[in-house]
Amino acid sequence: MGAEVSKNGHINDTFFLHFRQEEGNIRRYVLQYINSNVFREPERVMENIEAVIKHLQMKLLKRGGDPSREAMQIVNTTAGNSFYRSPSGEYWRAYDFIEGAQTYEIVENPLHFYHAGRAFGQFQLLLSDFPAHTLHETIVRFHDTRKRFADFLQAVQADSHGRVQGARREIDFLLAREQDTGVLIDLIASGEIPLRVTHNDTKFNNIMIDDKTGEGICVLDLDTVMPGTVLYDYGDAIRFGASTALEDEPNLDLVWLDLDLFAAYTRGYLSVAQDFLVPTEIKYLAFSAKLLTLETGLRFLTDYLQGDCYFKVAHPNHNLVRARTQLKLVADMEAKMSQMEAIISTILEENSREDVV
Repeated sequence: MGAEVSKNGHINDTFFLHFRQEEGNIRRYVLQYINSNVFREPERVMENIEAVIKHLQMKLLKRGGDPSREAMQIVNTTAGNSFYRSPSGEYWRAYDFIEGAQTYEIVENPLHFYHAGRAFGQFQLLLSDFPAHTLHETIVRFHDTRKRFADFLQAVQADSHGRVQGARREIDFLLAREQDTGVLIDLIASGEIPLRVTHNDTKFNNIMIDDKTGEGICVLDLDTVMPGTVLYDYGDAIRFGASTALEDEPNLDLVWLDLDLFAAYTRGYLSVAQDFLVPTEIKYLAFSAKLLTLETGLRFLTDYLQGDCYFKVAHPNHNLVRARTQLKLVADMEAKMSQMEAIISTILEENSREDVV
């Protein structure tokens, strides 16, 4: 048996375990330590994951898919539980490793990003009849950007680690965009945007890409599956995958929104999602990309001001660097918003013409 440590992920610790079976084949598993400082009720996290995986597997079987490859597979403990709680109170879980596929930190092939869009759209479609209200809110008000902004203001006022002065430009940038923070929250409250099952962490590296076909085959990391709006998922996917740089790129000249990648993901996503999205959801697709980028910048900067309590950091300014990349991306999205909206309109029209034909 062997093991590898994954270097990815801001929250949980992940290990890849290798077991040699009697016939000589290697069987791999994913072992994860659940960060209970972030997920205060890991049992509820796992209840959500179990329910969603069961629903996905049922839907995939009905359509002739392969649930063992197209949905995550929990490895139960010997007691039949989906997680293990150690005597010291640590929470652990395991999944089957999906062979013949891999994740990517950045988009190396635009076709991969197109298929990632299809995969997340398919994920939402398969769960479109799942009763979202039955899921636990495992991180309360996770995408409540208005609350995130209030937390940010408190962090600025407290300046508990003496970091405000060195982040004044980023603070002013965020203060100027306070009016954006409540837009989606108010649309959900009014019922103009429906409450759906959402993934809430749709980074490109949460999609398994098939090595042979280049298609997105499985959505990973279901810790934050909760009730929400699909706009959170779409917006975060664009934020992460259509950026020209990693989240912690220190050279901001290398950070901007790649419109070709934006179009690729949107084309893939809408090829599946267009039929179940309501008009208001479609109207705010481009805005959601900006908002989720703004929110992520808020979170990184707030954590920096509070002394790096939430995200793992490799150096003292890591969260500040992350915040700066997000805010640079926000500014670029604002400059390109009309182009983003035009791309979405063109794709919608193309899809509608294909439906008629």
